[in-house]
Amino acid sequence: MPDMLRFLPAPPDTIGALFTHDIMQYMWGKTMRLDPERSAIAIRDAEYGLECIIREFSEPFGMQISFEETPEIYRVLRDGTATCDSICTFPKKYYMRKRPFMRFNEHTLTPDDEESLSKNGSYPSGHTILGWSSALLLSEINPDRADTIMARGYMYGESRVIVGAHWQSDVDAGRLAASVAYAKLHTSEAFMEQMKKARAEFAAKKGAVGMLPVEPATPANGQAYRVNGIPATDETRGIIIQGNQKHLRK
Repeated sequence: MPDMLRFLPAPPDTIGALFTHDIMQYMWGKTMRLDPERSAIAIRDAEYGLECIIREFSEPFGMQISFEETPEIYRVLRDGTATCDSICTFPKKYYMRKRPFMRFNEHTLTPDDEESLSKNGSYPSGHTILGWSSALLLSEINPDRADTIMARGYMYGESRVIVGAHWQSDVDAGRLAASVAYAKLHTSEAFMEQMKKARAEFAAKKGAVGMLPVEPATPANGQAYRVNGIPATDETRGIIIQGNQKHLRK
């Protein structure tokens, strides 16, 4: 994997404008905890590993992923994301950035994780690297669902801020690092061969069983919703659904 220390800046210091933004986003995350649906998703996203990715991404992907039913997709997702994850191993140890719950001496939404998290550097976010690389990989297999898959991948990173385990700059760096790692992955002949098998399996399965429907709520009152069905607010950015139409808020 490329050396993150050579292409991304160090995390923000504690006296600059960028750290002020981190603090403001931490406060935003705390307000999002008041939404029981969003906080529940953030807690689910805190589970690190392939099983969480399969559980949370199968619906936006449009097909249930499993070792038994989609072994080729399962393998490329398992091996590809594990390889991408290695890009953050050294930077985490090098910076050993304190996490927001440590700075503020407050609990996260996942208090049982706090002891282990406190011994692991905050920058960049490993969860975000996992979620973003998973979204990139699954979008390559099913490009017709790329907007929905990537929206879920973006949301996966947001969950780390909402839980209180990461600063916004950790998440931003995680997305960039995952993109670089995933590009590097395409220089691997083994990966490209497995991706070919995964896409062939997807095409065969798609024709045989059809796709899982995406069912965002779109009531007649004109309420806007995220792609996962959670009501959008005026501050919501990204892909939203309103009046049975997709819109991009920047």
